[in-house]
Amino acid sequence: MEKYVDLKIEDGTDMVAYTAIPADAAGRNAPGLILLQEAFGVNHHIRDVADRFAAQGFVVIAPEIFHRTAPPYFEGSYSDFPSVMAHYSALTVEGNEADLKACYHWLKHHELVNPANIFSIGYCLGGRVSFLANATLPLSAAVSYYGGNTIQIADKAPNISGRHLFFWGGLDKHIGQDQIDAVTDAMDKAGKEYINVKISYADHAFACDARPSYNEKATKEAWALTLAFFANNMVV
Repeated sequence: MEKYVDLKIEDGTDMVAYTAIPADAAGRNAPGLILLQEAFGVNHHIRDVADRFAAQGFVVIAPEIFHRTAPPYFEGSYSDFPSVMAHYSALTVEGNEADLKACYHWLKHHELVNPANIFSIGYCLGGRVSFLANATLPLSAAVSYYGGNTIQIADKAPNISGRHLFFWGGLDKHIGQDQIDAVTDAMDKAGKEYINVKISYADHAFACDARPSYNEKATKEAWALTLAFFANNMVV
């Protein structure tokens, strides 16, 4: 478990987080990235995504945001969503904010990270939490992939700190156009800068190669735009 760290959260709880460090990073030059899980935990897929971003030069931390109700290293089954519902339903905005602050603090003080370049990204549940991260922390920018129920925290748009990139699937039956519009309308009203991408031929969770809805073409295109977006929002 050498890639894991234990973080103390301000509410008195402890949280395990997976980390991925670039092999060739030099002191205080690497960007930092908070990577936020789907509803199925920091599983093999999320750890693989963390490693992929580390290969691009990011110091990555992926917190186990179910830590208040699930055991360390929890992984749910993609074919059994009801088994993760108890953990999903127990999440609170306040708890998420506390977890995000602990991750930000870890990155900000990491020996390899340039604290001027800290970002977040999340998928599904994590997409919503990435939006919350951008409204809670002084991030350089943030990305949300098909962030379900982001509409529930759209009122936090005035607090958004960095530019935001949204990805949605046009075939996604979980997130309708009304939810997308509510989020972007909140961003417009708050005068925040964002990029909104709806991939017409992609479904929910299109970027997860462990799920039936995986779409390789959409994933490659979204990955390229994600890296360009991060690069464009870095302090050199």
